[in-house]
Amino acid sequence: MKEFPHLHPRCAEKMSLSTEERLTEISSPRWIGYPKAHQILQKFEDLLRHPRVARMPNLMLVGRTNNGKTDLVQRFCQSHLPDPNAEGGRIIAPVMYIQAPPSPNEADLYATILSSIYERVPSASTSAKRTRTIQVLKDIGVKVLCIDELHNSLAGSTLKRQHFLNAIKNLGNELRISFIACGTEDILRAISIDPQIQNRFQPILLPKWKFDQDYRQLLRTFEAVLPLKEPSNLHSGLLGRKIYATSEGSIGELSLLLNQAASFALNSGEEKITTDIISSCGYTPPSDRSREASRNI
Repeated sequence: MKEFPHLHPRCAEKMSLSTEERLTEISSPRWIGYPKAHQILQKFEDLLRHPRVARMPNLMLVGRTNNGKTDLVQRFCQSHLPDPNAEGGRIIAPVMYIQAPPSPNEADLYATILSSIYERVPSASTSAKRTRTIQVLKDIGVKVLCIDELHNSLAGSTLKRQHFLNAIKNLGNELRISFIACGTEDILRAISIDPQIQNRFQPILLPKWKFDQDYRQLLRTFEAVLPLKEPSNLHSGLLGRKIYATSEGSIGELSLLLNQAASFALNSGEEKITTDIISSCGYTPPSDRSREASRNI
């Protein structure tokens, strides 16, 4: 049996699969760790272990679109799945994840939280929804509430944003829970209207990647989990720079590009990713997609 030293052992085991099965493997979700991600996950764990105090710490994960924020938060949530608590009346869920509602509406925030755990949403006043939300979160033992895409909820008027931020602040005070908020750079400007919120959330920045040693190591990690028979040497100078320039320094775009390139290489029989395949695999960089959208509007 041929060995594949360029692949992670678990990936090498899959090289006996058919082409169709390997194409499915390429498209399947995967976790790609890197030093900054491990540091951030440790901060999340520290937040979960923090004792309940009057002023709980909170984190705000800030980065460009498709730069790995959601993957990090969901990785943390997957490490702390709810306990079914078969002997009790409710699940135990120390960590909760929600997508922020599309507008800064306090009632929508409570409805989103309740719906995420399949809890009935009161049809009465906002106050009733708030009371129900607080009671349910107490009952299930929430310690950390993750709110993804929070910038979407902070796009309204200053007054509506202030009410929405107050709702988050009050939940934290009442329940003594921590928040992990995720958003683009817009979130930093949006919360600047409330100095208390601004002071309570420690920002963690996910900057655009640079073409450096960490990025080259990231390419090695990706190559090790793409089931291709031949080594591509993605980290090598010319190919690595081509990949970096095409994906524009975003880890999400990098994943999309390499998945498309690997599928193209597999279908073509090449069994490795080359600079020509990067150019011809059908991937469109985000800046080109934006320009194309602008021309068609």
